[in-house]
This record gives sequence, structure tokens and C-alpha cells, in this order.
Amino acid sequence: MDMTGAAYWLPIVWSVLAALAIFIYIVLDGFDLGLGILFLAEQNKTYRNVMVQTIAPVWDGNETWMIFGGAALYGVFPNAYATILPALYLPVLIMLFALIMRGVAFEFRSRMHTEKMRDLWDVGFCGGSLVASVMQGVILGTLVSGIPVENNAFVGSGFDWLAPFPLFCGLAVACGYTLLGATWLVWRTENTLQNTMRKWSGVLSIIMLVMIAGVSVWTPALHATYMQNWTEWPRILFVAPVPVAVLILALIMFRALRGKESRRVPFFCALGWFFLSFSGLGISIWPYIVPPGMTIWQASAPPSSQAFLLVGAAVLIPLILSYTAFAYHVFRGTVNEHSESYH
Repeated sequence: MDMTGAAYWLPIVWSVLAALAIFIYIVLDGFDLGLGILFLAEQNKTYRNVMVQTIAPVWDGNETWMIFGGAALYGVFPNAYATILPALYLPVLIMLFALIMRGVAFEFRSRMHTEKMRDLWDVGFCGGSLVASVMQGVILGTLVSGIPVENNAFVGSGFDWLAPFPLFCGLAVACGYTLLGATWLVWRTENTLQNTMRKWSGVLSIIMLVMIAGVSVWTPALHATYMQNWTEWPRILFVAPVPVAVLILALIMFRALRGKESRRVPFFCALGWFFLSFSGLGISIWPYIVPPGMTIWQASAPPSSQAFLLVGAAVLIPLILSYTAFAYHVFRGTVNEHSESYH
């Protein structure tokens, strides 16, 4: 393949854009899914309302990046889309159903006039958040563990995702999202609720470190290609700093959680762990989009289609980033039980 031509570089550009969209989704939707998982752990109904108010103005725009990633997969990497979706129909459908349930519960809970009905929707909000988080991890774990392909077609079972590694990844992602939610509330709340979330963040940080270690040891053992990507020169230069950075962020995290003046630091440390884990994943599977046998070039659409879509992305991505940044800027600051409701 000509390494100077559009057929070589456009799939790389789109891979970076798709990875960026996925990571932005993790950043923006991860903490509000984690907040939902924590919802029933807070028994005080007033504090539950405070938790909701921290995300009410912005939460429903966060799925934009999931839609962008799905559209990019469908339009730019059609062979990957046609292979991945049959392998993951069930977890994708379960995830979408859980997201719908979560959204309905979020809106309905504030309009219920009886405690019994509000409690019911609170369970729906928490359950939907948990199931969606676990399924996202399962989807990721199934992709990383490998999808059997012959002649660019899926040849496995629709239940291949019910395997130890995908299920472990499901738990790991749910734990990570919950940590993001707890640290988000450390940043955005005050007094008793903030102190409670500091305690939750400390416990979840330890669990998250164990999960990161488990996935890091397990992943290279899945395929020889992954082991080579982690140990061969020059990729080892990118791999080696990752565990060191994880430990440094852990020290900063625990120190910040003990210091009452540190509100934002735990949240950004948790994001740092996600970024490092995401980077490690990229190092492992590159250049495959359907590991272990389909590369980004084998899966990509014609260069003319990719270029056409890239023009649209060049317009849409700055617009989405702009309104997202504006929304978070307008509704910045802490929230307490006396704050004005956004519903």
C-alpha cells in the first residue's frame, strides 16, 4: 500500500477521530452513568436530588459522541460494522434498552407526587445506569478478546460475549464509571454529601487499581499480537510509562481525597486513569479494528467516501465541542440542597 496516498492516511485520520469521540463519550457520559450507579447508595432523598441537579443541565447531550462514533463506524468502516454488530447484537440492544430506561426514569422521577413512585423510578435510574455501564464494558471486552471472522464475515456465536474476559471488563468499566461519578460529586457538591463521596472515591480508587492491573495482565495473554505490541521495540517506549503514570496518579488521588481543599483533582486523576487505560488498549490492538484479523484499511470505505464524510466531520465536531463547552461553562459551580432546580 502506498503510504503517501489517501487510501493509507484517511483510515488513520478516521481512527483517531473515532477514538477521540469514544474517549469524549467516556469523559462526559461516564460520570453521569457512575452517578446513577451510586444513586441508591445515598439514602437521603434530598441529597439524591442534589446529585441529579449536578448533571441535569448537561446529561442528555452526552450521548452525542456515541452516535458520532457509531456513524463513523457505519460510514467509514462498513466491513467492521457488518462484522462487529452481529457479534454484539444482544449486548448492544441491552445497553440501548438500559439507556432508554435510565433516561425515562431520570425525567419521570422529578414529576412523581408520591414517594413510592419516585422510589420506583430511582431504582430504574440506578439499574439502567448499572446495566448500560456493564454492557459497554462487555462490548469492549468482546472486541478486545477477538471476533472470529472468515471472508470478512462474522462466524462466531451471538453469545461469545458471555466469556470471562468480557464480563470482567464489564465490571471494570462499571467500577470506573462509578469512580468518575463519585469524584464528580466531590467536585460539584458540598458538606456532608461531598464527604460521603470522598469516602466512596477512596474505596472505588483501590478497586479500580485492582481492575486496571487485572486487565493489564490479562490482555497480553489473549493474543500473541498483543504481547508483541507490548514488548517489541519501539512500542515498548509507549507502554513502559503507562504503569508508572497510573501509580503517580494514584498517589495524587489519595492525597487529594484527604485534603478538603482539593475538589477537582480526584476527578481529573480518575480521567487520567481512563486515558492511560484507553491508550494501553490502542497500543494493544493497533492497527486492527476487529482484532485479531481485520485492519483499519481492510475495513474502510473507498477514499472518496471517507473524504466526503471528513468534510462534514470538520464542521460538526467543532460545533458539538463548542456547545458542550458552553453548557458546562454556564452551569459550572457547586450544587447544594438550596440550588435552583433545572427540571
